Amino acid sequence: MIEAASETPAKARRARKAAPKGPAAVGPTDISDPLLRHEAKRAFVWIGMVGLVALTVVLAQPLLVIFGGMVFAAMIDGGARLLGRVLPIPRGIRVTLVLLGTVAFLTWTAMFAGSQIAAQASELPAIVQAQALKAAAWLESHGFRINMGNVQGLIEQAIGGVRQVTSAVGGVIGGLTTAFLIVVLGIYFAAEPQLYRRGFSWMLPREERDSFDVTAAQMGRTLRMLMFGRLVGMAVEGVGTWIMLALYGVPMAGLLGLLTGLLAFLPNIGAPISGLLMVLVGFSGGWEMGLYCVFVYVVVQTVDGNIIVPMIAKKTADLAPALVLGAQLIMGALFGIIGLLLADPLVAMLKVALERQSQRNEHHEAEAKG
Repeated sequence: MIEAASETPAKARRARKAAPKGPAAVGPTDISDPLLRHEAKRAFVWIGMVGLVALTVVLAQPLLVIFGGMVFAAMIDGGARLLGRVLPIPRGIRVTLVLLGTVAFLTWTAMFAGSQIAAQASELPAIVQAQALKAAAWLESHGFRINMGNVQGLIEQAIGGVRQVTSAVGGVIGGLTTAFLIVVLGIYFAAEPQLYRRGFSWMLPREERDSFDVTAAQMGRTLRMLMFGRLVGMAVEGVGTWIMLALYGVPMAGLLGLLTGLLAFLPNIGAPISGLLMVLVGFSGGWEMGLYCVFVYVVVQTVDGNIIVPMIAKKTADLAPALVLGAQLIMGALFGIIGLLLADPLVAMLKVALERQSQRNEHHEAEAKG
């Protein structure tokens, strides 16, 4: 009886091996047809991509905040690298000096120019509205059919946006929590960038890590140069506009210079808005002052567009203006002001990633042919 019991498992194994390998032995998820199995794998890949896109849409706001932290970290890192060319001190000290310099500049601006700019900001909407109505009346007197009621409504809507901008300049800044998170993330990223790069690289397959390191390095350099060019353009446009308007005695020269500098962060969109505000304020002081403001706008934008932008664009991603504008419109409509601010850096990063993938594909094709 014991012998029979001991032979039972062996007999069962032999019976399973001898069993026919027909349809009855195939599991419910097994696919015997190779072509069908290949297509099923492709379908699962597409399903996974759709799920990833859906998850990205759901988490879009947190992801944008994280990307904003990376952009801010690129600014800090660029400043630390620039400082390292003249001060051979540890990186941590250079990052601290950059942050302290930023805080000192903002504090100085708030203490010495904050009250004056806030007072000017409260007066700007009324001046802009009055000048817009004058322009509409002038057009109507020269034969243009204009419904002044509709014009009044459009102007009031536009003035509402101007009031939001000027109130933010005056001290009421929306989205303070988001800005705080971006700053904190940027400081963490800038303090130890290699730590986060190695951590992300570790999650990739071994054969992909070297390529990721090269791509990440190119992205970092492109982002640093892009932000460096943006900050230089903001400084040149803001300070240049302020000085030239102040020399002629244009009212609100400080506020207009600050708005011009801030709006310079938004390529293609910021310059026309700041120019329109400048010209409207200028014409409030007469035709000569208005024409002078037009001259200031042309000079500042010419210097920025023909000297600063080409100088920086040679070392960074050369982005098509229509592509950037389209991305700004889409990102602004989907995510508001934060999407509008981060559209340009995001497009630059995507371009670097696509160019790197194209180079890898060409390299693989050359190896296959060789």
